[in-house]
Amino acid sequence: MTQITLPFLPDRTSKPRQNGIAMVMDKGLSLREAEDFVETAGHLADYIKLGFGTSVAGKKVREKVKIYQQANIKVYVGGTLFEAFVIRGMFEDYLKYIDQLGLDTVEVSDGSMIMDHDLKCEYIHKLAKKYTVLSEVGSKESGILIAPARWIEMMQKELQAGSLKVIGEARESGNVGIYRPTGKAHVALINKILAKVQADKLLWEAPLKSQQVWFIKQFGANVNLGNIAPAELIPLETLRLGLRGDTFFSFLPAKFKKFQPK
Repeated sequence: MTQITLPFLPDRTSKPRQNGIAMVMDKGLSLREAEDFVETAGHLADYIKLGFGTSVAGKKVREKVKIYQQANIKVYVGGTLFEAFVIRGMFEDYLKYIDQLGLDTVEVSDGSMIMDHDLKCEYIHKLAKKYTVLSEVGSKESGILIAPARWIEMMQKELQAGSLKVIGEARESGNVGIYRPTGKAHVALINKILAKVQADKLLWEAPLKSQQVWFIKQFGANVNLGNIAPAELIPLETLRLGLRGDTFFSFLPAKFKKFQPK
């Protein structure tokens, strides 16, 4: 197939990378679906999260992990499963479980349970000695509100404890945490976080297209985004490149703006 090069596309980072990251949510793909995903879009994925407790409920998970890892994609189980082990006093069993799956990446969260933040940071520090740690800030419950200063404090402490990146919670529904119940971005919160925490240390969950568009328009093609559905990763990349209507004019020079519909 002839390669086509278009001018005025934004520069995209390449793997392994610290920004422009895409984290994909696998909610129970089969081995064949995982293979198909890797064949068509694996080059665009940096992380695959085996969402919440799906790795316990699914079959042939170890084999699927290998498929992703062979495509240079880091794999981890959802933070909800970490919490499910911890609340039962089974942290050592959690370590055995992720080692059995052959994982080198973990997610530490407290979105489903109340956990002392110092204890959460202790888990991060302990895990960071052996694994790549991503930690998540924000509650999965819509009624729990966290002040921006507290968001910032927790993110900073978790990075200091050893997290490679901190994730802004949104759930797969995209209507809690960094979003309003309507799914629209909590703009003031996000801007306050970015004023105090490096952008490349943040990974924003953005399961909905409207949320992906907002982040790309605000912060550029190489913003870190997560909770992307497997079938939406290539469409997301077209948003990043300005090759979809929603971001079509975002990266074109000013001389093209006269063609922009009013």
